[in-house]
Amino acid sequence: MSFTLAIVGRPNVGKSTLFNRLVGKRLALVDDQPGVTRDLREGPARLGELRFTVIDTAGLEDVTDDSLQGRMRRLTERAVGMADICLFMIDARTGITPTDQVFAEILRKRGAHVIVAANKAEGRAGDGGVLEAFSLGLGEPLRLSAEHGEGLDELYHILRPIAAGFEEQAEADAPETDIDLPEELLEGDELPAFAPTNDKPLQVAVIGRPNAGKSTLINKILGEERLLTGPEAGITRDAISLRMDWMGTPMRIFDTAGMRKKARVQEKLEKLSVADGLRAVKFAEVVVVLLDAAIPFEQQDLRIADFAESEGRAVVIAVNKWDIEEDKQDKLKALRQSFERLLPQLRGAPLVTVSALTGKGLDRLHDAIISAHEVWNRRIPTAKLNLWLGLMVESHPPPAPGGRRIKLRYMTQAKTRPPGFVVMCSNPDDLPKSYERYLINGLRDSFDMPGTPIRIFMRSQADRNPYKDRKKAGPSKLRKHTEGHRPDR
Repeated sequence: MSFTLAIVGRPNVGKSTLFNRLVGKRLALVDDQPGVTRDLREGPARLGELRFTVIDTAGLEDVTDDSLQGRMRRLTERAVGMADICLFMIDARTGITPTDQVFAEILRKRGAHVIVAANKAEGRAGDGGVLEAFSLGLGEPLRLSAEHGEGLDELYHILRPIAAGFEEQAEADAPETDIDLPEELLEGDELPAFAPTNDKPLQVAVIGRPNAGKSTLINKILGEERLLTGPEAGITRDAISLRMDWMGTPMRIFDTAGMRKKARVQEKLEKLSVADGLRAVKFAEVVVVLLDAAIPFEQQDLRIADFAESEGRAVVIAVNKWDIEEDKQDKLKALRQSFERLLPQLRGAPLVTVSALTGKGLDRLHDAIISAHEVWNRRIPTAKLNLWLGLMVESHPPPAPGGRRIKLRYMTQAKTRPPGFVVMCSNPDDLPKSYERYLINGLRDSFDMPGTPIRIFMRSQADRNPYKDRKKAGPSKLRKHTEGHRPDR
């Protein structure tokens, strides 16, 4: 990426709509209600041959206190400080407001590379707002329609010379690399490539009920206040992904909106937020289900954990706010008993106690994520599987419905992520689910695969008669077929 572009402006002027158009995907939630965006969302943008990073920000409001809007404003001001170019958006149909003038003054003091964009300027309704934008003193305004894609070619011509200046500066600041390589590296094999985890970081999604501490936990892992937090429940709306190197492991962690019971989710915006979080689970490899230590394993927690397991993701249970617990040993024992009783499908999954506020237990959480990911990718040789299958059948033979014994002949691992196994058998439709659960539990215990989802697929391999489906030939056909082929006497 050659530069960073931050989109700033009042609430509901179309910042997220333009962000989605620049990245080419519907990543940011868009709604007519003002103040939808709260966190900073970054994405790789493309405009012509330009490649850059675009930041979607919360709507700027004229508040300076410690309220939710005040914390959102501080995050936006931080994005302005991070960005190389600021795109200041106004609503051309509303015109210039006193709030626009306040923030124009802030951006004017910031320095160069501030672009004014008059959005919603399609048709004659936006002419007045475009003319008023000259009064901001930030240069000629860009006439734009983020919803219809109008004005993007003008934006390209504005950004192109600025991007060229950043590239020239980067070229001048690059250190010299005039070194001599040893001869043994110049001959023979090529230099080793980077580890695949650097190109494809571990995908981790943090999910849970509202106010469980998901954003606070990710901020503590990241080491900075990157996500909006506070005592209010349901602050996070978008599923925000952050790239980081956590204790030497390249990761991309998704912060998701809190998931309430489906019956309580009435507003359209909350439905969009929950759907965005569920989509993040489908992209993840490891899902951290974050519980509140004060009220763990509520019905909604169980639904969330079951959803992650049904999607085939490696699951780690993390109990947050452990620093305020007094009788920790008895509480932990009760948590483990409840976990085994209420979530038998995740038997053996890691259960870690953490404190997002103090950072205690984050090293154990990291190790649990790495362990769950390793089990999720595990592959077992076919020879070991069939030897194990024979011992399992000998110990507990399958039932014989209708007097016909079900024979398990062969087993192999068909896939990983999560581990999936195919068993060739006779009459697979008659095999009860309890026997499949018996095999799954045996795989967990025998091959050290705790917690990860395991899939078993029963396939039919009956002894086929090659003449079974052929029609019986009649006498006339037999005479015709044998005519002329009688042996000589």
